[in-house]
Amino acid sequence: MIEVAIVMGSDSDLPVMQIAADTLKAFGIDFELTIVSAHRTPLRLMEYAGRAKERGIKVIIAGAGGAAHLPGMLASITPLPVIGVPIKSSNSMDGWDSVLSILQMPPGVPVATVSLNGAKNAGILAASILGAFDEMISAKVQAFKKSLEHEVLQKIEKLKNDGWQNAFD
Repeated sequence: MIEVAIVMGSDSDLPVMQIAADTLKAFGIDFELTIVSAHRTPLRLMEYAGRAKERGIKVIIAGAGGAAHLPGMLASITPLPVIGVPIKSSNSMDGWDSVLSILQMPPGVPVATVSLNGAKNAGILAASILGAFDEMISAKVQAFKKSLEHEVLQKIEKLKNDGWQNAFD
């Protein structure tokens, strides 16, 4: 059953949004990935957001560059949590336009916003949201976080043993 929708404003966003897909795949979470342009396909956006919950979607990850209206527009229509991924695109002002467009939503239309090109964190956040209601997913998220701790502890040990000059060559 598809629980997460990954949507992007353009196919040029795929290299970033693929990371969210890979992250969900690693957690064993079913998802769909598609293009929904807020500006070029507004009727598709309305229909997609309006039917997402009844189709079984529980979380939407939406990536967009430039003016980045997609996440906010989806959030204005659906009752589902929307995670916005600002994307540094070719028409972007170093990504700040995307970050601010997604981050600065008006009261009543929240969008959880991750870092610029932060699709991995969007996937992890979606897994965490689902994990609040699914013990199997929660266990995978906990194991992932434990692996992060293990990685850092290994690096500390390497630094201690090899010295800072040689530790990370």
